[in-house]
Amino acid sequence: MAEHDIGPGPLPSFSGTGAPVPSLARHTHPRRSRRARTKAALLAACLGVLGTVGTAPSSAQSTPAGGPPAWHPARFVPGPCPQTPEPVPGRCGFLEVPENRERPTGRIIRLAVAIIPAASKTPAADPVVFMEGGPGGDAFGAIPFLIGSDVNRDRDLIVVAQRGTLHSQPNLACPEMDRFNATAVGLPYDAPSTGQGLVRAAKECRDRLTAEGNDLTAYNTTENAADFAALRKALGIKRWNVYGYSYGTDLGLTYLRRHPQGIRSLAIDSVVPPQVVSLPWAWDSAQEGINAIFAACEAQPACKSRYPDLSRTLTEQVRRLEANPLTLTVPPPGGGTPVKVVLDGGTLVNLLVTNGQLVPSVDVPAALYELADGNPERLARARAAGATPAIGEFAHGLTHSVACAEWVPGFSKRDVLKAGRRAFPGWPDSVLAHAPQLPFEHDLCRVWNVPDRTAVQRVATHSKVPALIITGTFDAKTGASWGPFTGRTLPRSTAVVIPGITHWVVPQNPCAASVLLSFLARPTAPDTGCVPGVEPKPFTIVP
Repeated sequence: MAEHDIGPGPLPSFSGTGAPVPSLARHTHPRRSRRARTKAALLAACLGVLGTVGTAPSSAQSTPAGGPPAWHPARFVPGPCPQTPEPVPGRCGFLEVPENRERPTGRIIRLAVAIIPAASKTPAADPVVFMEGGPGGDAFGAIPFLIGSDVNRDRDLIVVAQRGTLHSQPNLACPEMDRFNATAVGLPYDAPSTGQGLVRAAKECRDRLTAEGNDLTAYNTTENAADFAALRKALGIKRWNVYGYSYGTDLGLTYLRRHPQGIRSLAIDSVVPPQVVSLPWAWDSAQEGINAIFAACEAQPACKSRYPDLSRTLTEQVRRLEANPLTLTVPPPGGGTPVKVVLDGGTLVNLLVTNGQLVPSVDVPAALYELADGNPERLARARAAGATPAIGEFAHGLTHSVACAEWVPGFSKRDVLKAGRRAFPGWPDSVLAHAPQLPFEHDLCRVWNVPDRTAVQRVATHSKVPALIITGTFDAKTGASWGPFTGRTLPRSTAVVIPGITHWVVPQNPCAASVLLSFLARPTAPDTGCVPGVEPKPFTIVP
């Protein structure tokens, strides 16, 4: 597939001549709360929806995975970095691309791009481009954690706010859904009335976004991947390395499949395989991650003695709370005005699936036994954190445009329930009927109304490009076993499983970070020698 540089104007240099960026301290669990605070504070003004912007004409491109050739007009326009809680330590600009490449003469959108220089005075010529998770997450909010993990030690780091996300134009945020989610902490998780409220908020957001001229059918992984291919050429980069986590792995694998040119290596962290991701799949990952926490407790004598038979305890508490939900008034974790919280079975399960964002994994056994002993305070305070979301930060519009087109089709509500029953037999059907993290998604997708894209997206990536696959055993969002599974079609891949780590492994674990850096230096022979020495941290033991 031939590709061509597009667009006028000076392009940023990747020679590493800028002032080196000092490396931040490597992130450990205590800094994860700092990440939550940082991301919650990202209330920079959205840049708004723009109309058509002129671009230079491009040459035609074809996609190796099939489908009709498409024109990809694109250009990079240098500009100021967005205002973020921690200033971006580099230079920035916008990538201008068609909103819908099937309508190349239509509206142009702008993706915010940050180029962070390597810390080394003699950087490698091939930079690292980062793919944020979500879909809909704030890529710029991840910059401190990427620098803290030394991802830019030897190479320039390129961070892209994906189409529709914070700092790009348009921003498909849904304040309507943020506000509903804030009130939902005081509602039963899986009650039909809760689902109706969620769907109403989603419809309000969709109606507003479409009235503003946004083509929601264009916010999908195919277009997202094409944006990255366009950026590489617009920046004049011959080869680069791709690093993505969570949804960013779905995106990275799609990018490798459809646009393999110029990819030196692919690193994927907390893997979402595009060929299998679906609502039922979420139950498999939840089972694997939660059971891994319980097995690790069993392997630590103090935890085993204090918290025996955690699986049975969890089942008992899910059943008890679903039959008789608890209503409490508690202050959020950071303090402030107490809020009403409802704890039912669905709430409990989803608190565990948040992978330490609300209830640290080391606290899970203690939290379950406290709950069984009549003390739900730890869990209630964690749930109360949802009462103060950052309004307009997360791009729910991208989330549901992707999920409803690529993850939901082909599987019924009955399929989700069956998967839940297989994963957690004995739990109430009212809990198991909803995929973790995406409750009522079938109902929501009916009003979101985007076309089924599974035929082009639910496809495995086969490639001989060197790949690093990193997963964590405690990950209940994207189960650890999906990493080696994905590696079956990547013959030059190295799969690394890090014990005791949850979602997005590299910023949490120095060993994983060192493996990533060695991979970037030697993609076909990364140094994984530290992995056998990694063990889960001791669990919290309360009297």
